Parts: sequence; C-alpha cells; structure tokens
Amino acid sequence: MASEAPTTETTSSEPQARQIVYCGVCTLPPEYCEFGGTAKKCKEWLEENHPEMHEKLYSEGKALSPVHLTELGKAPFQQPHPMGLCHCFCNIIVLICNIFSTEAIAATLATLSVDAQKRAAKDSQKKEAKAAAAEAKAAETKAQAQVLIKRVERNKRKYVTAVSGLEAHGMDLKKIAKEWGKKFATGSSVTKTASGGEEVVVQGDNSDEIFDWVVDVAGVPEANVDCIEDKKKKAT
Repeated sequence: MASEAPTTETTSSEPQARQIVYCGVCTLPPEYCEFGGTAKKCKEWLEENHPEMHEKLYSEGKALSPVHLTELGKAPFQQPHPMGLCHCFCNIIVLICNIFSTEAIAATLATLSVDAQKRAAKDSQKKEAKAAAAEAKAAETKAQAQVLIKRVERNKRKYVTAVSGLEAHGMDLKKIAKEWGKKFATGSSVTKTASGGEEVVVQGDNSDEIFDWVVDVAGVPEANVDCIEDKKKKAT
C-alpha cells in the first residue's frame, strides 16, 4: 500500500501592499502638505475625507504626551544585551528621563511644537499668497494674450495659414498642428517665427475655419483673436 506524501502548508512570504493616502489638492502624502503652497486647502480636504488622519496629524500633543514621558521616566534600568547596542541606547534615554523632570520636558516639547506650528503656518500663508499671486498674474496674462491668424500668400496664388499666440492660452502647439492636419486634410506643422517664437502653419487658406475653432472649441474670447492677410509683395 503506497504511502501518501505528507502535505505541507505553505505560507505566502510576499509583503502585503500598504495603502497610502494622497492629498486630493496637492497630490502629496498628507504628512508633507505643509511644505506646499496649499496647506490650508489640503487641511480642509483631509478633515473632510479622512477625519481620523486629520485628528492624528493636526491635534496638539499627539507626538509625545506627558503621559508617555512619565511612563518612560518610570521605566526600570535594563542590563544591556551583550550583542545589542539598541538596549544601551534605550537605557541612556531612561536615565535622562529619570534625572530630569518629565513634566518639564513635556512642557518644553509642547512649547517647541507650538512655535514650530506657528512658523509652519506663517510659511504656509506666504506660499499660499505667492501661489495666488502667480495664479492671478497668469490669468491676467491669458486674458490679454492675442491669437493672430495670418493668411499668407505664396507662389501662384497659393496660401498658408499661420497661427501664433496659442501657447499663451495653454494649448500644445504640436497637438494642435496634428489635429488641424487631420481636420483640414492637409499639411500642418509647428515652425519658428522671425522673433524666436513658434506658430502653427497650415497649408491652404483655412483662416475662417481656424477662427471658428479657436473661439468655439478652444474657448478664446473673440476679442482676443485677430485675422490679418499677408500678401506677397510684387517684384518691381
């Protein structure tokens, strides 16, 4: 009678994945939100979506409380392990806590924590003000930026349409050139201008269609779009 092979239970040694929370405002972990320019908005988002984590991060005295320090100060001295420096270090901490008043240490840490929070809040306000100013400046620049659609005459009454100023409204020129090439079934590319900038050049006279696209699809105000005609100068 054949003996059955013993069955052994195998346990998975693969590490379990950790669930990390990322801020919905600055996309950083909540522990690092204070270093960005949107700390106030990040804090409000965390309080609304993860109240327990908000309580843990922003409640005063969560790091080292007097109770923790008192318990540490009452801990007995332990003989160091022959092969472990970790125990020696722990014993030194216990000795320090026994010598000095645990209440005084807790009070000092609390004061330092409050000062640090004040400094962090002040820095956060400065960063938020700077970010708001930059956003307002960008909005003002965008509102004043002009899109120029130029109908350029080539040889033998052929035309190309050159469009500049799109990047000021947050558009990707390469993507726009590719989209217009498909839309108008013609050649379309990004070229350098004489002033060092870039423009989208579309083969053929498509100025009217491009004007409608810029206003209706891209959402650029009609007052910010200008159409001109660049005729080829006749040789004298």
